[in-house]
Amino acid sequence: MTTEDREKLFHHVMPLQIRFNDIDKFGHVNNAVYFQFYDTTKTEYLSTVCHGVDWSKVAIVVVKIEAEFLSQIKAASHIAGRTRVVKLGNKSFHLEQELIDTDTREVKSRCLSVMVAFDLERQQAIPLPDEWRRTISSYEGL
Repeated sequence: MTTEDREKLFHHVMPLQIRFNDIDKFGHVNNAVYFQFYDTTKTEYLSTVCHGVDWSKVAIVVVKIEAEFLSQIKAASHIAGRTRVVKLGNKSFHLEQELIDTDTREVKSRCLSVMVAFDLERQQAIPLPDEWRRTISSYEGL
């Protein structure tokens, strides 16, 4: 798949700022920081796609996450995170995320996550609300 074809798969792209404390003594972003970037873009994705959610009552929790580190992100890099839902289940959905260099368009890291809708009051997984399912499907073209 070409870079252009891959880019078309992602409708949500968010620029990310590399902070001084994200850099380790080797001059690149520490691998633990990548998950902060993924959390930031995931949160923005959900805010963009799932409007009007009462996050004090319902949450989306990570039940599985795996990252692939393809190339270093250096202190002077310009990066963005892109996010998409690739599968909708009954109580869960699968996210694919990438960190990219916005100057070269190189994919620096890739992340796959399984997310579950969670009732904070009852402390249990719940079916994905129909509204979320509709808005995510519409946004992603699923």
